[in-house]
Amino acid sequence: MSDFQIITITSAAYNRIEDMRAQKSTLSRHYLRIEVSGGGCAGFLYDLRWDDTVSERDVIIDDAVVVDASSQPFLLGATLDYQTGLMGENFKIINPNASSSCGCGESFSL
Repeated sequence: MSDFQIITITSAAYNRIEDMRAQKSTLSRHYLRIEVSGGGCAGFLYDLRWDDTVSERDVIIDDAVVVDASSQPFLLGATLDYQTGLMGENFKIINPNASSSCGCGESFSL
């Protein structure tokens, strides 16, 4: 991949990642991994999890997020945000490549 940013991380998302790392010292060397896989109610599913393993085909973004090679094309131009509201707190991916998404925001279609 070239050196352009695959996914933009908002300051709210970045700060939450850093807060979570600080709260649990075991996460200090971990990245928030974002993967896209087939599944979910809309066709593709976002999977976010902590990971301390990075392969040579992964891209590390802002020393906070890692994206694997097969997920990169699905996330080009997307934004990772962290939102709080009456329904709780969560990371949200705003993906301009998605033609539709499900109500939960965890799956999408192209």
